[in-house]
Amino acid sequence: MANDGSHETPGSGPRSPEDVELSERLKRLGTRLDQVRDAAPRGGKPDGSSQQSDASSMGKAFRLSSEFIAGVIAGAGLGWGFDALLGTRPWGMIVLMMLGFGAGIWNVMRASGFVRPPNG
Repeated sequence: MANDGSHETPGSGPRSPEDVELSERLKRLGTRLDQVRDAAPRGGKPDGSSQQSDASSMGKAFRLSSEFIAGVIAGAGLGWGFDALLGTRPWGMIVLMMLGFGAGIWNVMRASGFVRPPNG
């Protein structure tokens, strides 16, 4: 294509004031980013401890999910047992399963540290 002077490359001749200003802003931004990167603590460590923290996070996730599921299953099981003994199908299972759901939520909050035990 023919060069009509409107799209000059950086080393080919005079640049417009807007290009010069944009280049300066870009250099200042690069300098500020380098300063922030140098000041920020390093997240990943070369000794592989980031993999250990991933495994720890996975273990915590499994623990919290099992706390929740255990509450729901316990409520459903107790409800089924009461229904079988008292002949109140399906109300015992519905009510105790909802209570198990609430207990599961409470266990997850307690295990994650969101709710602290009372000082006694």
